[in-house]
Amino acid sequence: MQINWPVRGLYAITPEQADTQRLLLQVEAVLDAGAVVLQYRAKSTNAGLRLEQAIALRVLSAPYGVPLIINDDVQLAKAVAAAGVHLGSDDADPQQAREILGEHAIIGASCYASMERAQTMSSAGASYLAFGAFYTSPTKPEAVRAPLQLLQAAQSLGKPLVAIGGILPQHVAALHAAGADLFAVISGLWCGNDSGVAASEYVAQWDACEDIAATDPDSFIS
Repeated sequence: MQINWPVRGLYAITPEQADTQRLLLQVEAVLDAGAVVLQYRAKSTNAGLRLEQAIALRVLSAPYGVPLIINDDVQLAKAVAAAGVHLGSDDADPQQAREILGEHAIIGASCYASMERAQTMSSAGASYLAFGAFYTSPTKPEAVRAPLQLLQAAQSLGKPLVAIGGILPQHVAALHAAGADLFAVISGLWCGNDSGVAASEYVAQWDACEDIAATDPDSFIS
């Protein structure tokens, strides 16, 4: 199945969920709603369950053409033939990850609020650069806040840019205007009763911005 990349729009990050079947139902609803990237993030799950869930999510996301990215774990990404891996400051660097996963792997890098780190990760071969937190994050309340201007500055690096951190549907337009190609959401997708409805709200906001930009490009020039 052909994996779509590069893409623009909703980057869904999975919740901690011990019930694999429930996780798959939640994620399927988000994929149906139009998420374009899926990241498997499980910080407190044992290795056996992580492997089980990662395989199941790869199978689920493949027919949608949605790349599955594994958070932090290069070896798990290789084991399940994921599309790529997302790396934080304590993980392998993009060059090392690419040596393990192959030249076509999607290697994401967290750059937090640092343009210097973004430049380093870009030079090391990262496929995309993630910045945040742009808003108060329930997942990482202690995260350093990043200014929207950072997205504007990072466009010079020529890599897809991901915004993350406390993003609600009403924030999407500002992130789009600042130059985000993707916006990553965790709690905003899963904290309610229907992940599909939540995802649809985000996607509708993004699609509206894309439609306006297509018909009036100057509308998003700041």
